[in-house]
Amino acid sequence: MIFRLHAVRRMFQRSITEQDVRHVLQTGELVEAYLDDIPYPSRLLLGWRGLRAIHVVVADNNEGEGAIIVITVYEPDNEQWEPGFRRRVR
Repeated sequence: MIFRLHAVRRMFQRSITEQDVRHVLQTGELVEAYLDDIPYPSRLLLGWRGLRAIHVVVADNNEGEGAIIVITVYEPDNEQWEPGFRRRVR
């Protein structure tokens, strides 16, 4: 797993640990898939740490070692996401 600098900064700012991110990757659910993203397809995952919802955006480098690249991490905003944080507010 590779953590982009942006993700590490956001994790620090938001008090989200590497363990939290790994937990979301292991137990989270797919919210959105961005198959046309460049250079690698990416996806948005939703996971929970207690009552805290966490969104993690990762890219899947299917070439070479097939690394997962953590792009960003955040707590979804109630104003931008419907209850449950699985769908964006329209």
